[in-house]
Amino acid sequence: MSTALVTVAPGTPVVEVARLMAARGISAVPVLEAEGRLAGIVTEADLVRRVAGDGGRRPMVTGRAAAEADRYARLHGSRAGDVMTGAVVTVEEDAPAEAIARLMEERGVKRVPVLRDGRLVGIVSRADLLGLALAAPAAAAGEVPDERIRRAVEAALREQPWADAFSVWPAVAGGVVTFHGSC
Repeated sequence: MSTALVTVAPGTPVVEVARLMAARGISAVPVLEAEGRLAGIVTEADLVRRVAGDGGRRPMVTGRAAAEADRYARLHGSRAGDVMTGAVVTVEEDAPAEAIARLMEERGVKRVPVLRDGRLVGIVSRADLLGLALAAPAAAAGEVPDERIRRAVEAALREQPWADAFSVWPAVAGGVVTFHGSC
């Protein structure tokens, strides 16, 4: 989780938000209310959408006037609060990495703000999770006995509908799993 965050207020001009993101090499900026509560997030996608424009006038779909008005405001707004994504997927700070990764995958988001009592304390990005994925094999090899790993892999194989646990069996040496058998 990144805790050294760059944030903006809802009234920050969009041009300043874009300059800030470019200068810091970041892909999103949380938008905080005066009391420190998360109002939304401005992402690269929000800013690129503005560059792409509306693609010409589209026919109005009945019952979608509010959504179209919101889209127009996001494309033409001048402040962070106008263009931000307001419905942000968040987690509490005690959420496990696995749950955050699953949430990111299911919701199609690249980062998840982390809250404590409704206030922003950090952001978990895909890069943060990638760091965990790279560290996991090294930690597992040094901390978990090979026999325990083998039993866990066998149990996992038995639960998979695509795996034939009688034709494929794992061997573990030094924390590295090798599969033997036939498919």
